[in-house]
Amino acid sequence: MEESIIKFNEQFSFEAEIENAEYLKDFDHIILCGMGGSHLAADLIKTIKPGIDIYVHKDYGLPPYEEDFLARGLLIACSYSGNTEETLSFFDEAYKRDLHLGVITTGGKLLEKADLNNVPYIKIPNSGIQPRQADGYLALAILRFLGDEEAIATLNLLEEKINPESFKEVAEEIAIQLNGKIPIIYSSNRNLHIAYNWKITFNETAKVPSFYNVFPELNHNEMQGFGQDVFNNTFVVIFLVDENDDSRVKRRMEITKEIYKEKGVPFLDVHLEKVSREEQVFSAIILADWAALSLAKKQDIDPENVPTIEDFKKRLASN
Repeated sequence: MEESIIKFNEQFSFEAEIENAEYLKDFDHIILCGMGGSHLAADLIKTIKPGIDIYVHKDYGLPPYEEDFLARGLLIACSYSGNTEETLSFFDEAYKRDLHLGVITTGGKLLEKADLNNVPYIKIPNSGIQPRQADGYLALAILRFLGDEEAIATLNLLEEKINPESFKEVAEEIAIQLNGKIPIIYSSNRNLHIAYNWKITFNETAKVPSFYNVFPELNHNEMQGFGQDVFNNTFVVIFLVDENDDSRVKRRMEITKEIYKEKGVPFLDVHLEKVSREEQVFSAIILADWAALSLAKKQDIDPENVPTIEDFKKRLASN
C-alpha cells in the first residue's frame, strides 16, 4: 500500500477515453451510482466544484427521482471492480427503462454489459490498488463524461504539484495520537466529503471504528454526548481546520475545543493545505492514507485487504 500512496499523484496523468462515445447523448446532469470507494471521487468533485449537477446514489436500483429527471440525466454506473451488485442492479434497471447510461470501471460484469449493449464507458487502469485509492483515476473519468476540459487540465497539473511523501511525517504524528483510540473527524460542511473520506480510510486501512460530523450541526446534538469519563478516553476528535471556513464556523470550532478540553476529551488539529482547492482536497486524502497506514502498522495488521467486507459478500452471495 505504501507504494500506491507514493505514486498517487501519477494518477493525474491518466487520459480518460470514452469508448462507444458515438452513443453519448446530451444530458442536463449526472446521476452516479457507486458503492464504497467507487463514489468517493464524485463526492470530491462536488467538494471542489460546489453546486455541480452530480447526484450520488448508494443503493440498489434507481434513486426515487421523477421520471423526467432521470430521463434528462446521464446515469453513470461506477464500480472499480465491475462486479458490485448494487451498481449492476442500477445498470440493469436503467437499461431496462431505456435511460441514458454510462459506465466507469476496470472490468468485470459491468464492462461486459457496457460493451455488449453499446453503452459509453471509460475503462480505468487496474493497477492492483484498492478502490478507495483510485480517486484520481475516477475523478478524471467523471470529468471526461462531463466534458469539463478545464477541470481535467487542472487535475493533470497535480501530478507535479503534489508530492505524496511530503505528508508522511505529519501523518505519523497523527497516528501516534490515535493509537488505541477511535477517531472522530470534525469539519465544516464545506469539507464534509473530506471528513467522510478520512472516516472510511481509517475503517478500511487501519481496521478501526471511525466516525465523522460537521459544523454547525454537531453543536446541536453530538457534543452533548461527551462528558462521561467512561467515554471520553475512548475517542480522539480530529478537527479539520481550513482557513477558508466561515468565521462563525471557526468560532464554533474553537469553543467546542474549549469545552472538550474541560471535559477531558482528547483532540487534535489537522490544518488543511493553503493551496488551490483541488490540491487542498487531494492532499488531505493522501494525508489520511498515510495516517491510516501508519496506524495499521502500529497495530501490526494488514492495511490492504478488507476481510470482513469480503466475508460479508460471500455470505450474501450464498443466500
